[in-house]
Amino acid sequence: MAAESSRPNFQGRIERFDPAFDRLVAPDATIEKLAEGFTWSEGPVWLSGELIFSDVPANIAYRWKPGMTQAEVFLKPSGLLTPQAGFREPGSNGLARDAQGRLLLCQHGERRVARYEKGAFTVLADRWEGKRFNSPNDLALRKNGEIYFTDPSYGLEGINASPLKEIPFNGVYRIGLDGKVSLLAQNLTFPNGIAFSPDEKILYVGVSDSKATRLVAYDVKADGTIANERTFFDAQPLLKAPDRGLVDGLKIDREGNVWSSGPGGILVISPKGKLLGRINTGQPTANCGWGDDGSTLYITANMFLVRVKTKTKGAGW
Repeated sequence: MAAESSRPNFQGRIERFDPAFDRLVAPDATIEKLAEGFTWSEGPVWLSGELIFSDVPANIAYRWKPGMTQAEVFLKPSGLLTPQAGFREPGSNGLARDAQGRLLLCQHGERRVARYEKGAFTVLADRWEGKRFNSPNDLALRKNGEIYFTDPSYGLEGINASPLKEIPFNGVYRIGLDGKVSLLAQNLTFPNGIAFSPDEKILYVGVSDSKATRLVAYDVKADGTIANERTFFDAQPLLKAPDRGLVDGLKIDREGNVWSSGPGGILVISPKGKLLGRINTGQPTANCGWGDDGSTLYITANMFLVRVKTKTKGAGW
């Protein structure tokens, strides 16, 4: 979409904290701005040769592909299909691609996880034990087709105080192959981004709590449930001016490194929890996703869509 003259210029930089980072991002790599003018960009996913991403407050999903000078509307509305009161962020948020190449969406306004194909939505999950979800936020797919997702209350006016909130906690859930929804965790204040390690033995969940923003890790058991919660990376010490933003969306590369939004932009963390580098966008940054041949990292940073070419590839590419 067209930029407005009153909007700030994008300024970013790549920061290196460990020599191992040079194996992942070349010393001469730069952050390239692709589009701007969004309210809050989120959920980038590579789908059929183009990038699809959300503008959550605007209730729009956009498309962008190489050669385009601006993003185009892909879905409007994207999350709340029938106008109604009670939503602060009604649009789609986290997006994913299933094994058949179909688009999966966390729809804040409809309070559900859905699939979109041939101009229509199919509901995959909208309730747990008969109660409406808060506002599903982000999702990750296992190789067997199961869907894991987070359900904080960011989409609702008043967030946790919203009268629309039917479930008293903000949970992490799994949609089984039979469509049954099971609760995996209910103790995290604001579960947000979610991703599996390449071998699917570890599930990572970002916690976007301004008082304790961090990445937690769980062991994935043989039956698909999770256990042994621990803090994988504490980002709270990084939350200081001028580096804004909380741990939000995240992705994993083929070596198991975690590329997570956090204070300052995208934090690049080794499988052992060591901060290797940061793609500092200078903006509160929501999410990232692999695209092109799997080696380009697309980043949704506040009002901007940007990208960085890397020397690795996303898990599964």
